[in-house]
Amino acid sequence: MDNIPISWQLGALALLLLISGFFSIAETSLMSLNRYRLRHLVKEGHRGARLASALLAKTDKLLGVILLCNNFANAASATLVTIIVVELFGEGDWALMLGTLTVTFAILVFSEISPKVIAAAYPEKIAMFCSYILYPLLKLLYPAVWFVNLFVVALLRILRVRVNFEQPSQSLTMDELRSIVTDAGHFLPKKHRTILLNLFDLEKISVDDVMTAHTQVETIDFDSPLDDILQHISSSHHTRLPVRQGEHEEIIGILHVRKVISQLRTMHQGSSLDKEALREVMSDPYFIPSGTPLFTQIQQFQENQQRIALVVDEYGEFKGLVTLEDILEEVIGDFTTQSPSRLGSYRQEADGSWLVDGSSTLRDLNKKLKLNFPIDGPRTLNGLILEHFEDIPESSTSFKVGAHVLEIVQTQDRIVKSVKIFP
Repeated sequence: MDNIPISWQLGALALLLLISGFFSIAETSLMSLNRYRLRHLVKEGHRGARLASALLAKTDKLLGVILLCNNFANAASATLVTIIVVELFGEGDWALMLGTLTVTFAILVFSEISPKVIAAAYPEKIAMFCSYILYPLLKLLYPAVWFVNLFVVALLRILRVRVNFEQPSQSLTMDELRSIVTDAGHFLPKKHRTILLNLFDLEKISVDDVMTAHTQVETIDFDSPLDDILQHISSSHHTRLPVRQGEHEEIIGILHVRKVISQLRTMHQGSSLDKEALREVMSDPYFIPSGTPLFTQIQQFQENQQRIALVVDEYGEFKGLVTLEDILEEVIGDFTTQSPSRLGSYRQEADGSWLVDGSSTLRDLNKKLKLNFPIDGPRTLNGLILEHFEDIPESSTSFKVGAHVLEIVQTQDRIVKSVKIFP
């Protein structure tokens, strides 16, 4: 090396540090890539993404070529620094130790830490660029990489470690996917995030959580006079009404108001409308078991071409009614077109408290009023209160559930009709 100028040797050292820095930045950027984003770019036809995906499919060989070249550059740098130090300062112990410290510092700053920090900050752009160089380099150095990996594979077998990079088993749990959507931030509008999060809850929520309780379901008594039935239909705010008949008030069908109107039109053309005509336009009731998950039920609505279902318990007793609209509201929020029976369930008082119906579900209260009632037990506020007292409380009774103070405003017919919730 005596014939090579010091300036050239220093230039070669700088080049080796840059080469080492390139492989460090390539390693970190490729390992930090978002695999799902990478798959999307591959589907979009991005050439750099295809190369990066092909490299990551053989991670053992990718790391082999990166570390082979990186360690070679670092070893060459250390050797070259030793030569430079000897030429400048001789072979003294202090000079060699100083040279070792200097090359170690230079490798850490310029070839390891700085490149890896940059790669971690901008993994996608850097990884795509590095893939264009690493892909042909892997082809070129494949024999050396294959030889080194023989010993690596043998060591892994001794340690009983099994790896398979060609078929990566990367899957997200529902909770992990929920966290991704929640942390999407400005990448996803708030309304879209809410809809997606509500979709995730459909598996956990059953029809019992969204159904209208049987005590609040508007039905038609088929044993009533025809004029009373028609008057009931004309004043109803619903398009489909369950029809009950008999001493046990068994539900015999669902009456569609539009079909009744069609019958009334034919009546003006000379035909008469009677109960038998109503029975003909009545559809069969669609019963579903209590506890059916909403995600399952929305599929069943689609498969059976139904929009309304009657929820029954294990004894066949009618518990409530659930509609396709109820499930859609769980996903996208309440519709503006609601019947008066569904409005006014919550009213804020002058003192900041909320006056709510006892039949309100705890899930709705938690969601709409930002409360924190337990939902692993009773589903309605009335049920929560009855469970708390194990009796029917009197009006003006105040008590506390968790962090919320409640006051019974009205009780009627063995149920709590209205409750005031204090903030």
